[in-house]
Amino acid sequence: MSGWLTNNIGWKLLSIAGAVVLWISVASEPELATLHSTPVQYKSVPNDLEISSNFVDNVALEMRGPSGRLRDLREMRTAVVLDFSSVHQPGERTFTIDESNVTLPRGIQLVRAIPAQLRFRFERRITRKVPVEIRLSAPREGYEVAGYRAAPLKLTVVGPESSVEKTRFVVTDPIDISGVISSAQFRVNTYLAEPQVRFQAASQVVVNVTVKKK
Repeated sequence: MSGWLTNNIGWKLLSIAGAVVLWISVASEPELATLHSTPVQYKSVPNDLEISSNFVDNVALEMRGPSGRLRDLREMRTAVVLDFSSVHQPGERTFTIDESNVTLPRGIQLVRAIPAQLRFRFERRITRKVPVEIRLSAPREGYEVAGYRAAPLKLTVVGPESSVEKTRFVVTDPIDISGVISSAQFRVNTYLAEPQVRFQAASQVVVNVTVKKK
């Protein structure tokens, strides 16, 4: 036993001395407080529900700790992680931000979060087929549009129930047909006005346009 204690005694004493010096330097640092913008992350979002309220990207955290640790805070990973595993049905839910859902470096203490709570509205996720509305420019002078058609005629959208219900159609980007003298085909993107709604698959359509002389 005594041999284990005396082996490499120089290195052991040097390590102890270094630890003591480090502890003294940290202990002697003044304790400060700071506000730090911290990203909000979400986990266990239910597969059949959607957040229909505005997302919150960042909150301000007031933290206290040794000045040296606070100076290095920008290089350290801090985050507010909200667990949605308890959400099983539509409605509003409030989440309090405290030590249980904030990851902070060692030696840093959470004083408060601004805001201290976040409220989210959850709705059922639904899908719906909506028609494509085609936007055409004016044809060449002396010509008129004889017909046009999009393929597919409808696109499937998905999102929170209330936002999907408001989506009556999607519109194409403007199509310039001023150079068409018989028929032409265009591949164009379509646009969703509701920001909470998205396309389930590709958002492009093929538009066939036919013009004729007046």
